Amino acid sequence: MNDHDTVPAPEGAGPGEDPIVEIVDEAADPLGAAAAAGPISVEDLIDQLERVTAERDGHFDARARLQAEFDNYRKRMAAQQAEQAERAAEGLVGRLLPVLDACEAAVAHGAEGVEPIAAQLSGVLEREGLQALTPLEAPFDPEFHEAVMHEDGDGGGPTVSAVLRTGYLWKNRVLRPAMVKVRG
Repeated sequence: MNDHDTVPAPEGAGPGEDPIVEIVDEAADPLGAAAAAGPISVEDLIDQLERVTAERDGHFDARARLQAEFDNYRKRMAAQQAEQAERAAEGLVGRLLPVLDACEAAVAHGAEGVEPIAAQLSGVLEREGLQALTPLEAPFDPEFHEAVMHEDGDGGGPTVSAVLRTGYLWKNRVLRPAMVKVRG
């Protein structure tokens, strides 16, 4: 150790006294003044050990509860973020449906050059989770179909006789019901 590395003793410390050692010694002696008062019985040591062990166990339990709460919070936040992203995507797809309808109408009326664009838009949306409802001649289901017209049928259950506007599912949830004509 060099001369410039020495640290002067604090005021009030006599020669040979190291205040840092005294602080460390006090921290290392959990019995503190009780040890200085005289001999300690085995029962007192056992009681002290049990108190310290119970305190330690309490801290471990509190830490475990806090860790579990944090893990639950993190999972809840991740689920909420995923749900928000899903809702945002669903909203965007819902706003694109009129564009898809216009493309379908243009193709049905024989407009040229629209079919590749409609196919590309439809393909991209289908890969992301959009499904067209094709209920023609299927049994009428009010969950998936919106009946706007009715015609007499053969007496069987109501069936879809014409699709007036395509309906869509987004990741297996009804985004827009199909507008249909019902027979039956």
